[in-house]
Amino acid sequence: MEGVAYVAHRWVMHGLGWFLHESHHRERHGWFELNDLYALIFAVPSIVLLYGGVQAGWGDWATWVGAGIAAYGAIYFGFHDVIVHRRIGHRYVPRSTYMKRIVQAHRLHHVTTSKHGSVSFGFLYAPPAEALKAELQDSAAATIRAPRG
Repeated sequence: MEGVAYVAHRWVMHGLGWFLHESHHRERHGWFELNDLYALIFAVPSIVLLYGGVQAGWGDWATWVGAGIAAYGAIYFGFHDVIVHRRIGHRYVPRSTYMKRIVQAHRLHHVTTSKHGSVSFGFLYAPPAEALKAELQDSAAATIRAPRG
């Protein structure tokens, strides 16, 4: 799923689907943003595969793939929406080197305000922050967000 998520984020969300994903690179006003529609879009194959595997006789493979997509989506929601973007209040503070690296990489992804020039499109793997900062600095396409405050 990490490969699928990378491709979808890099070439769909930051490509033809930017009209939905752009809301996620802007300040959110209210509980929802247009980007949240991707959760519904990505749920469709999971639901179809689960139905096909459990009810339509497509085989166990469909059930497992559908369940895998659903599990990945649930983990993504917990990490991305809850831990990184704090859409649900919590007291968790990343302490492990891995979690700090993943959170920092995602925050660096969000310093850009256009679909071009972003870095770190993965979810479970991220290059070191220093490499991402250098990539942002060297990018002629990156439109860097002004600091808050």
